[in-house]
Amino acid sequence: MGPGGEQVGVVATGVALKLAQDADLDLVEVAPEARPPVAKLMDFGKFKYESDMKAREARRKQANTLLKEIRFRLKIDPHDYATKKGHVERFLSAGDKVKVMIMFRGREQSRPEMGVRLLQRLADDVAELGFVESMPKQDGRNMTMVLGPVKKKADAKSEQRKRSAEVNAQRKTKSEVKAEARARAATEEAPAAPAEEAVPAPEQDESTPAPRPGPKPSPQSS
Repeated sequence: MGPGGEQVGVVATGVALKLAQDADLDLVEVAPEARPPVAKLMDFGKFKYESDMKAREARRKQANTLLKEIRFRLKIDPHDYATKKGHVERFLSAGDKVKVMIMFRGREQSRPEMGVRLLQRLADDVAELGFVESMPKQDGRNMTMVLGPVKKKADAKSEQRKRSAEVNAQRKTKSEVKAEARARAATEEAPAAPAEEAVPAPEQDESTPAPRPGPKPSPQSS
């Protein structure tokens, strides 16, 4: 390829290097396995930088969805159910899938409909955050159901970063308020500078006569 992107055709390596030198570009092989090999004139530094930026952006947007697992007993008390439901909600909010498993004991295996009802109840309770991706199915002593998140992993992470930034901003504001309050309290508690006391003039004894002025000097005769 030429400097402007036009097709040059088959040229000798020396000629291609001369073209690259004249255009202040690099000669880069883009299809080394071809016969003859295909090369392109380009600014390799700029190309490498743009490729790295694209790869970094792709990695940032890529999110690996994990499959979390949580187990229930068929006869679960309300407190434990609320606790485990909270875990499921947290996993779904983070953009992860949840595999919910019910473990049957003894004769409970003959009552699979009770397991289906429990799983359906859970699915209804977390419907705002997840949906049933895999319907309940029994496998021996266990019954499983997979819940998928409504929000994508990348969106969940973006919202989490936004919430963290808002919390940090609020914490900073509270810290500033506390610092100002401490500074104001310190100013109010600081002792005021003592006022200068006036020094009284010495009292004159009334019994002592005041000094009289002496005679004026006579002018000298010239």
